[in-house]
Amino acid sequence: MKLFFQKAIHDIRTNRFLNTVTIITMGLSVLIVSAFTLFIVNAGDMMRYWEKGVQVMAYLEPDIQEATRLEIQDEIQSISEVAKVRFISSTEALNQLKIQMKRQSSILNGLDKNPLPDAFEIHMAAAARNLQQVEALANRIESVKGVAEVEYGQQWLGRFLDVFNLLRLAGYAIGGIFFMAAVFIVANTIRLVLYSRQEEIEIMRLVGATDGFIKAPFYIEGLIQGACGGIIGVAALFLAYFLVVSNIQQDFSSSLLTIRFLPPGTFLSIILCSMFVGWLGCYLSLKQFLRV
Repeated sequence: MKLFFQKAIHDIRTNRFLNTVTIITMGLSVLIVSAFTLFIVNAGDMMRYWEKGVQVMAYLEPDIQEATRLEIQDEIQSISEVAKVRFISSTEALNQLKIQMKRQSSILNGLDKNPLPDAFEIHMAAAARNLQQVEALANRIESVKGVAEVEYGQQWLGRFLDVFNLLRLAGYAIGGIFFMAAVFIVANTIRLVLYSRQEEIEIMRLVGATDGFIKAPFYIEGLIQGACGGIIGVAALFLAYFLVVSNIQQDFSSSLLTIRFLPPGTFLSIILCSMFVGWLGCYLSLKQFLRV
């Protein structure tokens, strides 16, 4: 085994330019595919965060009587998916808005009347916190007499899901394209090395060397190329992640913008997949060259 490793390292050094191009190409492939993976992981975290704190706002029609309001509240509270209902008067809502606007709150002082409606803040039960159940609950509440409108962030959430699904599909497509491109480049690199050592390989076969003995250094070379490309790609992704997170933390402090890096198991799997790509490219090249 030591001899095979030495031979593989010797081939990499001898064909330094070809192997460097191969490793950089694999690194770029890993970087792009893992960047999509990082986006999908953090987008999933954002969805789970939204589901944990999901709340539905039900805005009431104007001039609702107290008795009618209590009936509406009881009807909403009786729904099994609802954990808690809190009434927010238009006055309380305006005061909260002034607090949130802080320095711009003087804009609201000149209003002739309060433009905000009375509303119910509805918290869902933990077992019912997914998008389909939220939509079903919102439709059910909106059908209650006296409720003018229901809001749960459906507009931005719909756009977010559209972008999320589009990028996830693009990630799969780009991942497949770069997988085939990396295999092709590794195969051609190994093929060029094989042609440069064709006479040596023929002599080895004449003196009785087995195909396994001939192939082993090339397989190790493909695995080394894949490992180096995977490590370079993951390292570049971590550097980009660090720069992005540093800039976000300087400007924002919201937990909604918390971005986490790929877990160790995931980027280890990425490196192993990159090594598999290197091995597969080598296997295809050797199969064609040695006619096995």
